[in-house]
Amino acid sequence: MLKRLKRAAIPLGVLGAGIGAVVLLTLTKPTPDTASEPPRALKVYVEPADQRAAQLSVSTHGEVRARVSSEVVAQVGGRIIEVSPEFVEGGAFNPGDTLLRIEDTDYQSALNEAEARLAAAQVDLEQALADADVARKQLAGQANPSALALKKPQVARARAAIEAAEANLALAQTNLERTQVSLPYRGRIAQTLVDLGQFVTPGKVVAKAFGTDSVEIRLPLTDSQLGALGVPIGYSAPVGGGLPVDFSALVGGKVHRWSGTIMRLDAAIDPNTRVVYATAEVQDPYATTRFSDGMPLAVGLFVNANIAGRIIDQAIELPAEGLRAGNRVFVLGSDGRLDIREVEVIHQTADKAYIGDGIEDRELVIVSAIRNPIPGMSLEAIAPTVIPQDGGAVEALAD
Repeated sequence: MLKRLKRAAIPLGVLGAGIGAVVLLTLTKPTPDTASEPPRALKVYVEPADQRAAQLSVSTHGEVRARVSSEVVAQVGGRIIEVSPEFVEGGAFNPGDTLLRIEDTDYQSALNEAEARLAAAQVDLEQALADADVARKQLAGQANPSALALKKPQVARARAAIEAAEANLALAQTNLERTQVSLPYRGRIAQTLVDLGQFVTPGKVVAKAFGTDSVEIRLPLTDSQLGALGVPIGYSAPVGGGLPVDFSALVGGKVHRWSGTIMRLDAAIDPNTRVVYATAEVQDPYATTRFSDGMPLAVGLFVNANIAGRIIDQAIELPAEGLRAGNRVFVLGSDGRLDIREVEVIHQTADKAYIGDGIEDRELVIVSAIRNPIPGMSLEAIAPTVIPQDGGAVEALAD
């Protein structure tokens, strides 16, 4: 019995010694020094608000199209015996240039026949006048001779025959001239549909062409863009006026630029897209010497457009990143604390925002992201960027 008690006491003694050692170490362990630090300020990027006058601008896009385009139609029939070197796709022509010539043998014969008929009609008229003169002399002593006796109807018929012969001659002359196909404007050939030796009939479309005196670009405008321009629906530019517009497009791996003018706005809103279209014109688009880089503004080219709009006298200009959802702006106060403001937005673009009220000139606007912003939280500016004081342009993009 005693032996069993001794065996049980040994483990209990070891366990008690261990517990005592742990308690002793816990009571005698050194206490670490504690220091209280204030929470670190969140570092943010800021931009100073800038009060200035600036001209709004509208960015949109459109396709260049010919102001004048037409189908070239043969007005007389016959075999094509000659074509101009410019009667090819892309060929240039001036008003009255002969693009192709139709065989005119039949029309020359018709002209000769018409001239002969006119000559014969003139002889008949002279004969009728002579007969009328003889009849007038013979009937001078008779009272109230009839018009038929005086040969008046015969003279009238001869005069009518002259008029008919002259009309027939004019038609023959016109048909002969129509054997030389031309257009009354300066332009380019878009497509040819006939060639040398082919027989054409009256009304046959032989080519398609467009004028190059000017081109038009239809530009869609949203309601906000229309407000940026400051012109009404149905606007028509005065003589020598209009809104300046700059065009640009990537052609041949290089960005090329052209200038034009907004001449009018549609009088109705498109019911499908809910936009109103402006029509811009560019004069002499194929005159390569008119543009600095020599690239013509070709029909069918898709271009970007920047239209100069109205001028705002005084407003606060901010980077677009500074305007938050719900028309809010995060401002870094002079005390280094976050101030969340609701502002009046005059205009907003992809790059800039124009503020009318809610923020003062030169206040520091936060442009970097803040997770869980809380008014009064401590902030620190990383590197304020100074905005130049000269005027700038605000760009209005499609919604």
